[in-house]
Amino acid sequence: MSKTTTQPLKIILDSNALFTPLELKIDIFEELQRLLNRNIDCVVIYPVKAELELLANKESFKLRRQANFALRLVEKCKTVLVDIPARATTDDIIVKVAKEWNVPVFTNDRQLRKRLRDISLPVIYVRQKSRLEIDGLIS
Repeated sequence: MSKTTTQPLKIILDSNALFTPLELKIDIFEELQRLLNRNIDCVVIYPVKAELELLANKESFKLRRQANFALRLVEKCKTVLVDIPARATTDDIIVKVAKEWNVPVFTNDRQLRKRLRDISLPVIYVRQKSRLEIDGLIS
């Protein structure tokens, strides 16, 4: 068996993907494993974690609760420091890193999904509030 088939597939998670388990009662780690039928490494880039930390401290009670829950899920992922260009949004950074690494992104954000599909990167998202689906091919 070649080395590439045994290596886990990296998947970048957007902040809203981390809200999925609490909002829709979906175990995202189990569902990703089922959907892709291979070992995976869930990756959270540092700007996503920072965004969640900000939400956990400043927003409404509901958003604080969601953000704190999402931060607990981040602990099950690999957090990766990345170069942050001046004035870049978190979405810009996700697109840049996903393109550099050529990996899928799990997001429910329509605009981000479109940006990723426009550059032929696979996108994982929640379909019909009940299951994960993938748009695009994973090599």
